[in-house]
Amino acid sequence: MICQTVAGTPEDIDFAVESARKAFDEGEWRSMDDYQRGKLIYKLAELIEQNTEWLAYFESLNNGKPFSLAKNEDVPFSAMIYRYFAGEADKIKGKTLPMCKPFFGMTRKEPIGVVAQIIPWNYPLLMMCWKVAPALAAGCTIVLKPA
Repeated sequence: MICQTVAGTPEDIDFAVESARKAFDEGEWRSMDDYQRGKLIYKLAELIEQNTEWLAYFESLNNGKPFSLAKNEDVPFSAMIYRYFAGEADKIKGKTLPMCKPFFGMTRKEPIGVVAQIIPWNYPLLMMCWKVAPALAAGCTIVLKPA
């Protein structure tokens, strides 16, 4: 057994969502310069790589996968996912749309708020990265429910 946990109550979920909403509305992540946000996500990728052994060990315990697979696939691929979206953070832009004269149309992409994410039991680390990285790159806050 890795650890013991307590089941979340509806009140716990409400608190998590309220906290994420407050962080989105009042925190600096949403309004942070896109390039700076990307740098922080890139730093997360570096930290994952620096802690490969430790993360692989717990990923192996978490879902019963061989340590070698977690070390050589799950953890490095997780870092790659964060690196990819770190590079995308400052490239999320709107578009200018052609319209009938004399009109002008455009779109603007901006963070939508709190993103709820549920992680399945298989490939938990990778599944989390696939969901968390793009939401962070877009400037959203997250409430995550692990397997």
